[in-house]
Amino acid sequence: MPTIRSARRRSGPALRTALPAPRLDSPDLYLNPHLSLLAFQRRVLEEAEDRTTPLLERVKFVSILGSNIDEFFMVRVAGLWQQIETRTTEISMDGRSPSEQLELIRHQVNSIVDDTYKLWREELMPGLEDAGIYILGLDDLNAQQKTAIDDYFRRIVYPVLTPLAVDQGRPFPHISNLSLNVAAIVSNGDGQERFARIKVPDSLPQLVPVPSRAGELAFVWIEQVIIANLWLLFPEMEILLADLFHLTRDAELAIQELEADDLLESIQEAVWRRRFRDAVRLQVNTRMPRKMIDLLTSNLELDQNDVYRIDGPLDLSRTRALLALDRPALKDKPFISSTPKAFAAASGKEIFAAIQESDILLHHPFESFQPVVDFLRAASEDPDVLAIKMTLYRVGRNSPLVEALLDASQNGKQVAVLVELKARFDEESNIEWAQKLEREGVHVVYGLPGVKVHAKMAMVVRREGEAIRRYLHLGTGNYNPTTARIYTDLGLFTTNEEIGADVNDLFNHLTGYSAKKSYRKLLVAPHSIRTGLERLIRAEIERHREHGDGYLIFKMNALEDAGMIRLLYEASQAGVEIDLIVRGVCSLRPGVPGVSETIRVRSILGRFLEHSRIFYFHNGGEELVYVGSADLMPRNLNRRVEVLFPIEDGRLVRRLRDRILAKYLEDDTGARIMQPDGTYKRPKRPTGKKILDAQAWFLKRPEG
Repeated sequence: MPTIRSARRRSGPALRTALPAPRLDSPDLYLNPHLSLLAFQRRVLEEAEDRTTPLLERVKFVSILGSNIDEFFMVRVAGLWQQIETRTTEISMDGRSPSEQLELIRHQVNSIVDDTYKLWREELMPGLEDAGIYILGLDDLNAQQKTAIDDYFRRIVYPVLTPLAVDQGRPFPHISNLSLNVAAIVSNGDGQERFARIKVPDSLPQLVPVPSRAGELAFVWIEQVIIANLWLLFPEMEILLADLFHLTRDAELAIQELEADDLLESIQEAVWRRRFRDAVRLQVNTRMPRKMIDLLTSNLELDQNDVYRIDGPLDLSRTRALLALDRPALKDKPFISSTPKAFAAASGKEIFAAIQESDILLHHPFESFQPVVDFLRAASEDPDVLAIKMTLYRVGRNSPLVEALLDASQNGKQVAVLVELKARFDEESNIEWAQKLEREGVHVVYGLPGVKVHAKMAMVVRREGEAIRRYLHLGTGNYNPTTARIYTDLGLFTTNEEIGADVNDLFNHLTGYSAKKSYRKLLVAPHSIRTGLERLIRAEIERHREHGDGYLIFKMNALEDAGMIRLLYEASQAGVEIDLIVRGVCSLRPGVPGVSETIRVRSILGRFLEHSRIFYFHNGGEELVYVGSADLMPRNLNRRVEVLFPIEDGRLVRRLRDRILAKYLEDDTGARIMQPDGTYKRPKRPTGKKILDAQAWFLKRPEG
């Protein structure tokens, strides 16, 4: 593969050292996955800091960062606390205890949050004001605006609110996960202070419009509207103090599946219980008095170390409301996903003819997701289609794919759907779809005990004369048209008989009973992805020892599995050239003398969320490429049903190698290069070199 290999060799690995190589199980060779994930959040913040990015897109990254940090606490921090509380302490791969990790996390989170709010106050807010968009405080409102918010409060907000008092007869109320709350201290003049809590309703707009001058837009946060009118909630009482707090709870679902008679019922109960799990973080305004913080931490059973003081509006994820503004000059240019040539004029049965003619690879969002929808719609209507089988992980609401499955069932097709109820934070949506599908007579399976089904597969069984042909769609992303426009993913249409037989066998395993652990073409976790990748990496090592041309390119979301990292270290020690494109967590240290000198790691960020997984093996020129749903994390390799499928059409292999992977490795705009200490730096641009943004390049040349 001269195009990529020559570029890699010109950059060259670090100079080899004569020093003895350290032991590959040394904790010093591994980066803490939690801290690595926070390093990714720092890179998200850098996207918001980039002044070349349109203003509202910068706000979008702030909103994403707010949601990401929430999830980090709900899952990662909660998991560490669970270890401490249950005394099942696990030492991390970098040799740290849960308590040590929590201490480092606090430091990193405080740094990221402080920098985020500084950016919000000093750049984004002034930028919005320059564009005629104002987010006002109570002191900024004129008489007309104050009248407007008072009227809005009486008509819209007041009927929704429920003030909850705390006294001898009324205990401290439950504070739900991710809720924003007003904490009030009131008095009736008797000198006694009384505490009450008012939940800020998330069912109402968080930014309330107020009258403004022509050509301008003005808003006030809904909590400010509530605070300005607290006297109406506590008539004849004196408001001594009103402040805000935001609570984060442990959101991990603990499902005792083997003891549950009904997995659907168990998931429903666990989702409901999630609201009541232990608190893990309390965010308050910097001005909140100590006595109020003590009252909250005491009742929420939190430590002072779990309190994060915020200088600005709590819960910046709510800034996503600004993205709905009709201000195209402040956003990325809209794009229209291209329709691949093979599907350009295809509809109905013609879609099957196009897939039968040759394998088709779609690169989303640069190429439209619509052919996937059309594929299922055609299958639902075609009288020659006998059956449809599909996995659903994060399908979203108002899904045209689920509607196609419902139509297929009504049209007499055999439809079987595996709905993964344990898809984190999508459980409720998936439960709704599962129940609707069941009501329409679809065979619905709710995942497997002990594992999540994360594989992305759809199979259409069609009668063609005297034969039966299987049409397949296999992908790296969810069957969700909305996320298909904001995530980069790959999807393959094929009629390959051996892959079809494998997918058929895997569906039978998922819906019935099977002890099958190996397949003809597919690598399937939890049984064969780890062993399959190990075999292929070791083959590349042996090839390099004989011929000196070993080369690997792995693109994924996360690299967190110690066993896979160690094997990559072994490959590097043998001299194999390795390029890793890892969006988020990476626990491997590149460029360590004697260990990983030939490994380069880059993270790509940008307009779209990088989500595709590609595993390329040079294999002496007889290249092997696998694509699929799995990252190199213990959970993906050990506790999920994942699928990696081979790309066997030479045209598609060359496209992945020379057009897609090559552009990611050349990117000097959205890319950051990982350093041995786990930090990231922007790539250096040689003088005179044209700037390359891989995602922008793909938008202009979607089919490469």
